[in-house]
Amino acid sequence: MSSTPIFKTHETYTPEGEFDYVNSRESVRRSPFPFPDDEYMYSMNLEPHVPTGEGALRAEFDIDEHYVSECRHRAQMLEDMPGVHYAALPHMLEAQWDLLEVIFEAYARDYPEHFTLTKNGNEWHWVNRLLEIDDTFTFGDPSTLPMDPMEYATRQAQGEFIVLEEKDNDLIIGAGMATERADYSLRFNLGMHFYEFHGPVPKLHEMGILDRALKFLLRMKPGHPVRRVNWSLTVNPRLETSVETLPDWAPDRATVTEENAGESVYLRIELQPLHRLPRSNAVVFPVRTYLISLAELVEHAPDWAKRMHRALASLDHELVDYKGFHRYHEHAVNWLAKYDDGAPLATGYPWLEGGIQPGE
Repeated sequence: MSSTPIFKTHETYTPEGEFDYVNSRESVRRSPFPFPDDEYMYSMNLEPHVPTGEGALRAEFDIDEHYVSECRHRAQMLEDMPGVHYAALPHMLEAQWDLLEVIFEAYARDYPEHFTLTKNGNEWHWVNRLLEIDDTFTFGDPSTLPMDPMEYATRQAQGEFIVLEEKDNDLIIGAGMATERADYSLRFNLGMHFYEFHGPVPKLHEMGILDRALKFLLRMKPGHPVRRVNWSLTVNPRLETSVETLPDWAPDRATVTEENAGESVYLRIELQPLHRLPRSNAVVFPVRTYLISLAELVEHAPDWAKRMHRALASLDHELVDYKGFHRYHEHAVNWLAKYDDGAPLATGYPWLEGGIQPGE
């Protein structure tokens, strides 16, 4: 499988652009498919974030064929709604520089054909060939950049980034770049504690997952990132589904039928590679989003489509409500049912030995 995609430069993620978005076969099959079993229940599912395979887990921060179009979409969202998608508390500047370094070093190491980072003491030279950026700046001096260090770096990255400050054995949201949000408000959540911003997720408290997750994250060490995958469904290939734009995208959920679910409903995969930052001791929580329509899943990864049908059909109703697709859940299940022959499928994530593969 090739690790150098053909980058699509003019895709759109809004109805104004007529959702001009499509995945290649390779893009679907390299994604971090999130269903290891026929039944799904929310869990920590954390593992060491080490290079694995030739797909989405090959690099520390994955980029794919949608990189250029997603970065352009982010720039447009930031221009359209200033102060909504990027925010940082004043004392988080050290963590911002930390994050810039982690992203730029990873990109330059994992994709040297596209990115170059040259350091001469604190004088750094950054080249991003995909976005035609060639800048020199002084690390630690924000006056040498055109914007905050975190904004500068994450404008050039796929996914959203939430930076958590550690304080009094707790983690607090201190900064975020979130133009790919799923049903929350960055401005509202800024400054929230760990239990507060995870409060709406059902069953986490009863199952003890939040307690275990916080204890684990507080023990994280720099240089030892971990990862997990999460997922949801969305209607149309919208990256930005925040609380602030709810009136724009919420009505889409009423347009899904059993006939059009294949083209309208998208599996929204979230790859979350968490890092402890070295200087500030903050924890960065990236959410790298992949959008795959049900029809693309059936065409390019038929065994994954079968597994998804079974996981959705057996999904707990509280999770259906929390994830926000109760209006079209049944339509998606019935549409996928036509492509599920009931044959046994492998257990485990696809990047694990013996795990479920996409099929032919």
